[in-house]
Amino acid sequence: MTRLSEGAIKDLSIGNSAKDAVLQLVNIRKIDSGSGPTRFRVMMSDGLHTLSSFMLSTQLNFMAEENLLVPNCVCILKKHVTNILKDKRRVVIILEIEVIKPAEEVAGRIGDPTPLAEGLIKVPPSAPVPENRQPLLQQQNKNEGHKSFGRDFGKKTPSAMPSTPGGSSKVVPIASLNPYQSKWTIRARITNKSSIRTWSNSRGDGKLFSMEIVDESGEIRVTGFNQEVDKFFSLVEVGKVYYVSKGSLKIANKQYTSVKNDYEMTLNGDSSIIPCEDDCDVPVIQCDFVLIGDLENREKDAIVDVIGVCKSVDEVTRLTTKSNKEVSKRTLNLMDMSGKLVTVTLWGEEAEKFDGSGQPIVAIKGAKVSDFGGRSLSASFSSSMMINPDIPEAYKLRGWYDKEGHAVDGQSLTEARGSGGGSTNWKTLSDVKTEHLGHGDKADYYTCIATIVYLRKENCLYQACPSQDCNKKVVDQQNGMFRCEKCDKEFPNFNYRLILSANVADYADNQWVTCFQESAEAILGQNAAYLGQLKDSNEAAFDEIFQQANFNTFVFRSRVKLETYNDESRIKATVMDVKPVDHKDYSKRLIMNIRKLAAQ
Repeated sequence: MTRLSEGAIKDLSIGNSAKDAVLQLVNIRKIDSGSGPTRFRVMMSDGLHTLSSFMLSTQLNFMAEENLLVPNCVCILKKHVTNILKDKRRVVIILEIEVIKPAEEVAGRIGDPTPLAEGLIKVPPSAPVPENRQPLLQQQNKNEGHKSFGRDFGKKTPSAMPSTPGGSSKVVPIASLNPYQSKWTIRARITNKSSIRTWSNSRGDGKLFSMEIVDESGEIRVTGFNQEVDKFFSLVEVGKVYYVSKGSLKIANKQYTSVKNDYEMTLNGDSSIIPCEDDCDVPVIQCDFVLIGDLENREKDAIVDVIGVCKSVDEVTRLTTKSNKEVSKRTLNLMDMSGKLVTVTLWGEEAEKFDGSGQPIVAIKGAKVSDFGGRSLSASFSSSMMINPDIPEAYKLRGWYDKEGHAVDGQSLTEARGSGGGSTNWKTLSDVKTEHLGHGDKADYYTCIATIVYLRKENCLYQACPSQDCNKKVVDQQNGMFRCEKCDKEFPNFNYRLILSANVADYADNQWVTCFQESAEAILGQNAAYLGQLKDSNEAAFDEIFQQANFNTFVFRSRVKLETYNDESRIKATVMDVKPVDHKDYSKRLIMNIRKLAAQ
């Protein structure tokens, strides 16, 4: 017969450690928590006593829902934390538990246990809960808050941490946090920090930032608003470990986060963040990596964690969004041991600072799956990216790649499917016509190698509004001022912008395309401001630039869509990106196509 850990219940009831205690589950029941996540209350027995003040952490709810934890089963309590409620009662949160003997193998109740106490056990008067001392980061004005953090940042915290540096409540794991606790402190590493975002509406202006933190038990998203942005944003660094206490907890809005936690934290006026230098046992990230080869089975818009070798990377490009904002973009190709490649798009600051030299290992947490040209990934502002992370998966992948993976060409998921519009959806200009690209409900995207055969220089330049993110054409008021109707303002200056019509051709066909600012500048080899000055001062030199641009070959990524104007429908092709031809890559693709044709 299984022997239970007699006396373990009594130890747990007074807050003593009882790791790896063997206990029998007596009863388990669901608790109605209103709008919050489902909670399960558990009664356990050590053969001498029973205690009903156990709660499953929400991460273990599946064990109750899938009937892994049922009355009479015998378990090992591997990891737990004891929380103290406002009325000084204790509740034992089960963080990790293993069933070692299912109920059907146990002959009923083991021993003749008696209830240790009714309900939850109160903390004895001899062991009062210590009151929190003044936190190192108290809510002050912005300048004082910065000074306080600076004084304490370099101080070494004790390596054995039974409590926080201020002598306040015991450090608890993230997995045990819930809105019903009053005093807690967690020790966690920042794995991701957003930029400061602002808003303005009828109720006023504001700003916020968010970060993701992780410890050995789990992860949680933390958001700071307004005063907390001023207080904490410049002081916390990604990759470092901090003590965090007195945040507000609420049900997580899964629409805005992929963090695996039922709750999220908001910093407030009482919140404290204190640096911790003893961080060796705090994980750098928590990921559930998906093989790149398995992405074909994932639904569009699914959020996944991936890790791979950066096989190739493109240069940064600039795009103009529908709201007329310019944003940086960069694509890279990741490959893992499945031998499959996937295109990943980086945006903003991540795109600008990414360095793919040396084919680094790249881990991305919270990438979004797209069906853009087969299967591709996008790293949004809420994603976390690490280069050559210090994790076992990265070392394993590096060993494989250096030994054999570097010789694998890899099959790209992004170009594996047809006309969905991926950046490697290679087509000839005749394919665009014969496959009727652009005739569907949505625009189609394709990539081709083509040569400039004619450039229409008439009306290729216009005078644009100098306001940031506007770019609308201005009207010359003939008095030294230029009016923008969109901004409803007059300016003493303007910016030149390009709209260039070009005829491009490959071996099979030709096509008229429209090139806006960045792509037009790439073709002409000059910026719009210089071309505007040249047009007004030296028309012969202006014409020469257009002549020299003819018969140059580029890689074009274009968008095609059937548009109707004055009851006439025609295909409009817009160049989204222009790059010089990488002849090594182009030759590899031609050889691959020859092999495919030979196999047929």
